[in-house]
Amino acid sequence: MTSSQDAPSRTRIYQMFDRISPWYDGLNRLLSLRQDVRWRKKLAEFLPQDRPLRILDVATGTADVPIFLLEKMPAVGKIVGIDPAKKMLSIGRDKIARRKLQSVVTLFPGNAMQLPFPGDVFDAVTISFGIRNVTDIGRALREMYRVLKPGGRVLILEFSLPGFPLFRKIYLFYFRRLLPGIGGLLSGAPGAYRYLNRSVETFPYGENFLKRLEASGFRRTKAVPLTFGIATLYVGEK
Repeated sequence: MTSSQDAPSRTRIYQMFDRISPWYDGLNRLLSLRQDVRWRKKLAEFLPQDRPLRILDVATGTADVPIFLLEKMPAVGKIVGIDPAKKMLSIGRDKIARRKLQSVVTLFPGNAMQLPFPGDVFDAVTISFGIRNVTDIGRALREMYRVLKPGGRVLILEFSLPGFPLFRKIYLFYFRRLLPGIGGLLSGAPGAYRYLNRSVETFPYGENFLKRLEASGFRRTKAVPLTFGIATLYVGEK
């Protein structure tokens, strides 16, 4: 486990994502062995299926989650995506335009800790692999709670660490040694992929994160391990 003294700085992490934005989507598929696609499918299973939904996707990046939901789920109505990384958003807008989804999905700059929306307006708030990057997790969770309608649902995908000792050992070797080298070589930004494992290993995953959700007001919380615990989907309701 990385020590607290080695915890990465998250203050201006969006600049790092802007630097790797041209390679971001391709490296996600490659380095996760396309598990990221399976994880988005699991997230979609926890959304209400019986009515049009207004969804906020926080830390939307290149808009993978909004595009996936709009293409796979007829119940989705409109999606707003926010992210502080403007180059990532630019790539996302191009992807949306190619699919002619501009009428139902909108992207603009925004910060998870200060959501620019009134309270009680979204049926669901999603965030995928972004909550560990905010400087104040509790504040971000409280903001997500605020903008949800009563009965609305938060869905948070985030990396975690496998519990099975042997698999955990193999995974950490890949995560600490191989992945930073491959990602750095292909993107030209090795620091970005060294940051990845450090940010994951310092994140309060599992039961610790459920306590954060509950402290922010969410109820009926659950943690759903994915791919042997490499990632976890957290669910909570307002």
